[in-house]
Amino acid sequence: MENVLPGFPGDAHVATLGNDVASLRRDFLQKLAFELMKFEGLATRNDHYLALSYAVRDRLLERWMRSARTYLEGGHRTVIYLSAEYLLGPQLGNALLNLGVESTAREAMSSLGLSLDALVEQEEDPGLGNGGLGRLAACFMDSLATLRIPAIGHGIRYEFGIFDQVIRDGWQIERTDQWLRLGFPWEVRRTEIEVPVGFGGHTEEVPDGRGGMRKRWIPERIVMGVPSDVPVLGYGVTNTNFLRLWSAAPTDEFDLDAFQVGEYWRAVEEKARSENITKILYPNDSKPAGKQLRLEQEAFFVSCALQDCIRLLLVHRPIRDFAEIYRVQLNDTHPSLAVPELMRLLMDEHELGWDEAWDITTRSVSYTNHTLMPEALESWPLPLFAQLLPRHLEIVYEINARFLDQVRAMRPEDPDLPRRVSLIDERGEKSVRMAYLATVASHAVNGVAALHSRLLRETVLRDFAELWPERFTNVTNGVTPRRFLGLANPRLTSLVTEAIGEGWLGDLDRLSDLERFADDAGFRERWRAVKDANKASFAEWLRVAHGLEFDPTSLVGAQVKRIHEYKRQLLALLHLAWLQRHPEVLESSGTPRTLVMAGKAAPGYARAKLIIKLAHEVGAAIGRDVRIRESLRLVFVPDFNVKTGQHIYPSTDLSLQISTAGLEASGTGNMKFALSGALTIGTLDGANVEIREAVGAENFFLFGLTTHEIDTMRRSGWSPRSVLDEDPELAAILDDLAGSRFSPGEPGLFAPIVESLVSSDPFFVLADFRAYVDCQERATAASRDRDAWTRSSILNTARCGRFSSDRSIREYAERIWKAAPVDLPRIG
Repeated sequence: MENVLPGFPGDAHVATLGNDVASLRRDFLQKLAFELMKFEGLATRNDHYLALSYAVRDRLLERWMRSARTYLEGGHRTVIYLSAEYLLGPQLGNALLNLGVESTAREAMSSLGLSLDALVEQEEDPGLGNGGLGRLAACFMDSLATLRIPAIGHGIRYEFGIFDQVIRDGWQIERTDQWLRLGFPWEVRRTEIEVPVGFGGHTEEVPDGRGGMRKRWIPERIVMGVPSDVPVLGYGVTNTNFLRLWSAAPTDEFDLDAFQVGEYWRAVEEKARSENITKILYPNDSKPAGKQLRLEQEAFFVSCALQDCIRLLLVHRPIRDFAEIYRVQLNDTHPSLAVPELMRLLMDEHELGWDEAWDITTRSVSYTNHTLMPEALESWPLPLFAQLLPRHLEIVYEINARFLDQVRAMRPEDPDLPRRVSLIDERGEKSVRMAYLATVASHAVNGVAALHSRLLRETVLRDFAELWPERFTNVTNGVTPRRFLGLANPRLTSLVTEAIGEGWLGDLDRLSDLERFADDAGFRERWRAVKDANKASFAEWLRVAHGLEFDPTSLVGAQVKRIHEYKRQLLALLHLAWLQRHPEVLESSGTPRTLVMAGKAAPGYARAKLIIKLAHEVGAAIGRDVRIRESLRLVFVPDFNVKTGQHIYPSTDLSLQISTAGLEASGTGNMKFALSGALTIGTLDGANVEIREAVGAENFFLFGLTTHEIDTMRRSGWSPRSVLDEDPELAAILDDLAGSRFSPGEPGLFAPIVESLVSSDPFFVLADFRAYVDCQERATAASRDRDAWTRSSILNTARCGRFSSDRSIREYAERIWKAAPVDLPRIG
């Protein structure tokens, strides 16, 4: 064991840490003194946060040691989750909840004159992810541990996150996300582990020692991978998995010879070049250098992960047992290089033949697709791939040749099929199709909502689904109720627990027990009181954190997600522009309204940045309009992240899930809002379809074109101008956008948005506009009956238990990974 877990004693030598007030208080003070070298009078709030976090982390590590030893020595099947991002959210509150010591920690801190809430709020949101993909990965890690399934999540320890969003004069400004600046106490740096990763160079044939030849890769440069581990404790269990995040380091930190002759930059050039690989999440890849860095990142972390898996495997098992012990899950296309890398390791490093290596690879690997949008189905230019990963390209060529031979044999009547499914796209600049590579090598391919999985089979991967229908399945996404109910909405959590008893955060199907309370007038009143209190708290947080204000008695709608044209923030803004033209509608409804918007635009996505600017100008125009400014407000919350979301989800009445039908793979924000009792206004897109089926059509505000109707319109050559011809009011609103009404200081600023809508409207904003306006008015009218609205709110929560990430992971474990839970005795 010493080679695997150096410095870690066995369980018998570790004293159990107490979870009582006195123990936690004592450990907090010791961490403050001996870990941070601080005492009262000098200690800051961040010092207090760090000291408590270190004390709590020790309790996680105690459980991790028992878990890791049991999993390793028992040879239990382990899920290897490969994801380019993990949007973890702050860890302290979540760890206290899963340990079951939140009240203990609160009392311990209070006895020292400290506020636990202030310490929890102090924590920086870890900058390891961008949006739904990374948040899903974090939810899955939580659920894997909760369901007692051994798992290791592998990713990149980005030194700087996606970016901090600052709004200046309505424009998004990107600032470096220095999330590590004040410390990240949840990680353990594993400096004793270094994994070499090669780039560039050439390959050659060498004798294999058995009378044959084998390939050997001679890389041009080597980068070392060094891991940092973050423990992930399950809820109410001892089982603790971990996230292994890789940092890039040079083989030589410092060139002393260069320094001695005055070439100071050259002395550290290799260090800077190597460390750039893990410097920032998603570098802008619009330039060749950025594209190369993205490919280096993906190759780096999958190589580190797979080499690390093999290192651990060989402690007790032979290399041929890889597929028995590990199930490698690709979270979207970013980790697809795991396929040729695993083949390379098995053949070149461990001298297995092609057939045996391919059998191990295909039994191990499965692939989750998260998008139907062509630009998100990664492909890499062939020259770049060849330059950076020459051995991997040889393996891809061989996989492709064998696969296409199989295709020709299976479908001789379709001579064009090999071109359509080839891993190499021969059109224009040749490229490697990574989604196709992942599909060919995986024993299971899944979409993330029923509609998405059907469209995946019918569109982007149709040919593959016809070749291997048994390979395709659906696993609808889910969210962890621990963070998005237990942590984000403690008032509602307490009310639910009072109604249906303890334990439901680990068994969300039990939410159905709430249904019988929907017709209880007293319970409905208490439910409304929780929502009102959450709105008041959100209003106070907005004022203190951002200097923003809104009416907590208003009907709060929210659209918080990445800014993208297909998510149709534009549709929500056009509705507000329509309302400004109709103050009588606001006056007659008697219901003040607030739209909360939040989200980041990719730095290179100019149109999305312009939409953010438009949102601020629409909000400003409303604020200037004395007729409506007391009854309508737009609040744009900057720098949206998990932490911000935890303030917004519990405070929302109406969840805007209004993407173009057929383009959102699943969505998980829709689930977070529904679990906190928000009603949804949305299209039949992604998981909206399943949410509507679950909560009942009468508790969901549906509008918009269906995927079938959109496909029909596209094929018929539909023109958005026909909508404007029939709707002169909408045409007038667009004239306002194109002119100076919303940009008085810069007429024509938003003309590019209008030109796109009028000329092509690729996301059917104009086509769905009138249906959306009508649906919004239906929702507002429904909200006036507070009793009926509250009943629907309760039923939304009660009927959304299926959208727990625990259910998702259970399906993966049973149908794809064949991974069984491992029981461990409780600690404490």
